[in-house]
Amino acid sequence: MKTTIKVSGMTCQNCVKHVKEAIASLEGASEVSVDLASGTATVTGIDPERAISAVNEEGYIASRE
Repeated sequence: MKTTIKVSGMTCQNCVKHVKEAIASLEGASEVSVDLASGTATVTGIDPERAISAVNEEGYIASRE
């Protein structure tokens, strides 16, 4: 299952790196991509709520797109 979530608060490529690492560290997550311009993260293999929680724990605001 491929899911895209909205991520607010990213301002640079370092933010993108932190969000991507937070999601990629979740068991089962695969094909993680984060786009600064659109403010989205796309992930395959996990429940979107887990990805949202991981991103929120990093200090960004994530929600379903």
